[in-house]
Amino acid sequence: MNAQSSAAVAASLQVDYADPARLPALLADPQVLAVFGFHAGTAPAASDDPRYLQVALQADGVAQLEVWRSDKPVSCGRDANGVAWASDGTLMFGALQVEESSHGGIAGAAEYAYAQLLQTLPVHGYPHLLRIWNYLDAITDGEGDNERYREFCVGRARGIGDIDTRTLPAATAIGRLDGVRVLQVYWLAACSAGTPLENPRQVSAYRYPRQYGRQSPSFARAMLAAPGSQLPLLLSGTASVVGHATLHSDCTQRQLQETFANFDALIGAARAQRPKLPTHFGAGSRLKVYVRDAAELPSVRTMLAAHLPPQVPCIILHAAVCRRDLRIEIDGVHDA
Repeated sequence: MNAQSSAAVAASLQVDYADPARLPALLADPQVLAVFGFHAGTAPAASDDPRYLQVALQADGVAQLEVWRSDKPVSCGRDANGVAWASDGTLMFGALQVEESSHGGIAGAAEYAYAQLLQTLPVHGYPHLLRIWNYLDAITDGEGDNERYREFCVGRARGIGDIDTRTLPAATAIGRLDGVRVLQVYWLAACSAGTPLENPRQVSAYRYPRQYGRQSPSFARAMLAAPGSQLPLLLSGTASVVGHATLHSDCTQRQLQETFANFDALIGAARAQRPKLPTHFGAGSRLKVYVRDAAELPSVRTMLAAHLPPQVPCIILHAAVCRRDLRIEIDGVHDA
């Protein structure tokens, strides 16, 4: 089944978490689009299947896989330019891992990665980016415009070329702590365009003032898939930012509260177009929580339990957030 012949078929995606022991069974399932493992260090990947990607972030508590499942048969492979891909006729998972040293640093690696992925999408018949993740080592190393995240933003914009803010995907950019200078980029693309959403409590990231770098970040705060699609609301990495400023830099609990206030605002914006979305996180939500200070992982788990209903699954990861004064960031999906 190719994308063009099935464009009228509704896209469907279910996101869930699973025991790593189930990896062989998951990859034997013809409807699994992608699986992600989280494991600190440079241990060999648990599988060479193109649908499996290992991210070098350490999970707190019991290890879990993230699983993307379609309701249609999936085909997969690897391109000559290094893109691992899987598709079901309506959705495409893709991933690239780029050595920074081969491209002069993080800016060059980001430029290369984004240029490659944007060339790949139409070749496979999935021209519309919905959601993208970026994982890079030492994200806040460097001073001023030489900070690695700011350099990444410059390279990403160069790779994108002419930026149309009406089509920017939802996104996450998080720092690994493994010392390995490899940029990992993976994405979800579709045959049909989604609707990017902005948060009424925040300045759009692509309109940040110059104080945040030479190039403002290029992403939307969330993404709604095309009408008729059976996809959850795709939530970008979200933190304690109001307007464009970080709040509560001295208190993780207050940053978490502000982050959930931002999610409430985003869900409200989404409900204006999809009223059946629940007003708050529940059984149809899945969250990944990135925590800067490893010593705070147990207390963050306690805080989350106080904020969230028990039926909301979370993966909590030790990671560096893209601003030094941000202690926590969360991304995920939300549905009924």
